[in-house]
Amino acid sequence: MRLPETPPPLAALPTELDPVRFAALLGQIDLLPLGRYLHWDELRRRPAPAGLSHEDWWAAVSIARRPLLQRLPLLDKQGQPFVFATPAPVAIDLHHIDRDAAGQIRSSAGAPLKEDSQRYLFGSLIEEAITSSQLEGASTTRKVAAAMLRSGRKPRDLSERMIFNNYRAMEHLRSLRDAPLTPEGILELHRMLTEDTLDDPEDAGRLRRGDDVVVVDVRDQTPLHHPPTWTELPERLRRLCDFANADEESLPFVHPVLRAVLLHFMIGYDHPFADGNGRTARALFYWSMAQNGYWLMEYTSISHILRKAPAQYMRAYLYTETDKNDTTYFLLHQLQTVRQAIAALHEYVARKSREQKETERLLAASPELRGRFNHRQTALLNHALRNAGEAYRVDAHQRSHAVVYQTARRDLLELEEQGLLERTKQGNAYVFYAPADLRERLNTLSKSST
Repeated sequence: MRLPETPPPLAALPTELDPVRFAALLGQIDLLPLGRYLHWDELRRRPAPAGLSHEDWWAAVSIARRPLLQRLPLLDKQGQPFVFATPAPVAIDLHHIDRDAAGQIRSSAGAPLKEDSQRYLFGSLIEEAITSSQLEGASTTRKVAAAMLRSGRKPRDLSERMIFNNYRAMEHLRSLRDAPLTPEGILELHRMLTEDTLDDPEDAGRLRRGDDVVVVDVRDQTPLHHPPTWTELPERLRRLCDFANADEESLPFVHPVLRAVLLHFMIGYDHPFADGNGRTARALFYWSMAQNGYWLMEYTSISHILRKAPAQYMRAYLYTETDKNDTTYFLLHQLQTVRQAIAALHEYVARKSREQKETERLLAASPELRGRFNHRQTALLNHALRNAGEAYRVDAHQRSHAVVYQTARRDLLELEEQGLLERTKQGNAYVFYAPADLRERLNTLSKSST
């Protein structure tokens, strides 16, 4: 990718602009040119205000931003602090996330998601496990990977192992939402994420032991970032945990969502591991969001959004590194990512709710059928109507709905008894298939019961 141009240093700017006139213009220039928190690499490509060169315009914008910037207790590789600002776009994004990610969302039948949550949670954990791993090279298709996780079978190759590890680690983090973050906890998380996936198995769960790690653009191998030296990593990890565990009385006050994003940022910046840094960074973001009460984030996948535009994600890092450690660029990018992930969840729930109601209307054609199926069976039939020939296993049905094995087995056997699933045997386990003419069978069953 093309590297962004570093902003011109203020001391080297042209001096022919009259200081009095420049001061007057400064009062008229918004710190958000064109309504955005623009980096120099973007600003220099847009028309400058009348009478100003692009260098003068950048100087005015930079000076206008200075009062907003706050120092963080997080350092770059030269020992200089990172900074952040909360201009209007950040405040607006935080308002929406506060309202939406800690609020309430309705699912099928108008019930709050928390009351009908298990299958949505399971689906989102699968989605995040798959896409987070795909961001780092996993190549298994979503359908195959989802079937692996739903059935509980062992991974067959490296890609499946990455996805399996990611899923297991996300489940593990749910149990740690009330625990403080420690260096040992981060190492254990990394071990879970990378077990049996690294060139050197010894690298799982330990900090890198050299400076041969360089962040490159995977498309053309352009070097993008040289992380801090490995000898500083233990201290940097301790500092990061202190930041993660700080309370709201700590100065500067950092909004919990921004704190979660900055955890993500620093793991990416420090690159403390030989591999698996991105997966670790995104997992810690989820941990921090859950710890601060943003429960809805458990049902979203930020990796699904990031995978659509990886260059923008990397550019947000580069903007920070080239503009005096200003993390505002990365914060804005990630806040938008979170909002898109929440919007995608709303769309997903709305779509599933519509599909559920369609199935319920079909089943309600007969008074006898109306109460014949429980909500788990209705959900399975809803899925089967859109996935002819799909295979369903008892253990996968059990995992999807968090019920005991006997309950899951009874669900499937009852559907088979009514001719809505077909059973066969694979090894020692029974597998149930949705017939291609399932809709017709339901219609026939409906008519025969009236």
